[in-house]
Amino acid sequence: MGDVLAGINSSWEFDTDSVLIRFERGIRTPKLFHVLGERRVPYEALRSVELAPGTRRGTVVLRAEPRPGADPLVEAAAGQLRETSDPYRLVLPAEREPLAAAWISELASVLGPRADEPADRHLVAAPAAPLQFKAYDGKVSFDGRTVSFRWFWTGASSAKWKAGDQSFAVGELQGVEWRSPEVMGGHLRLVRRGETDDREHPEADQDPAAVVFGLGYGLVHESLPLAASVLEAVRAAEPAPALETAASGPRAAAPSAPVRPAPADIADRIRHLGELHEAGLLTDDEFSTKKAELLAEL
Repeated sequence: MGDVLAGINSSWEFDTDSVLIRFERGIRTPKLFHVLGERRVPYEALRSVELAPGTRRGTVVLRAEPRPGADPLVEAAAGQLRETSDPYRLVLPAEREPLAAAWISELASVLGPRADEPADRHLVAAPAAPLQFKAYDGKVSFDGRTVSFRWFWTGASSAKWKAGDQSFAVGELQGVEWRSPEVMGGHLRLVRRGETDDREHPEADQDPAAVVFGLGYGLVHESLPLAASVLEAVRAAEPAPALETAASGPRAAAPSAPVRPAPADIADRIRHLGELHEAGLLTDDEFSTKKAELLAEL
């Protein structure tokens, strides 16, 4: 193939076995594209490709559809992305329609007989760890092996504060539930092994295995890449025998020695308190007391 289609916000470079999607970093480009940077998509990860008239005059849209289970980002998003933030959507000037149509014709011959079948493994890489973001009630971080929730004193519910900061090894998990921050009830929930019924979960603001989004928190370009990265790691991990046979339940045993919080985490939480203090949501005494408590954890 060897063709390049340069469109609005991204360009697609077609190789013999894959397409390299490079995203621009312009002011009007969705921030999710800034985070993704570029993605290589093997043709075996695609289910179909189509060309349609664009919503803007003088444009056409090339839209690829990945096979179910082939892309952890699409799997985590579960159809919640806005059309303009779809990484498989390329908006082109109308004069490039013949080249796009020619590429689609070539691609049809290489998609293979399994294009309509779900993929048995992820074929497109998720954003690489380490990743982190701020939710309304806590800070989420993922280092490639462990997902950590560090609760914010002012945002976390009493149930979460009582449970304490949480850490989940990838081997403990069987999935990730991401609900977009752009809708009511946005949250990120970690689904642990052995959980088979949604009714087992408390509300996200009461669940120590979930963080709550909100206005300015858990933004799509921050929370979705982390959710996809966790999902990729979960799918790649083999079930841990200890978790399957332990009589104490699905969670791994706690370490014998307490883990001291990282100074960077303490500093981040103190900055968060300072923001609330400056906004008038904390009194001077409340700010001083909680700051002293955090410093005592070092």
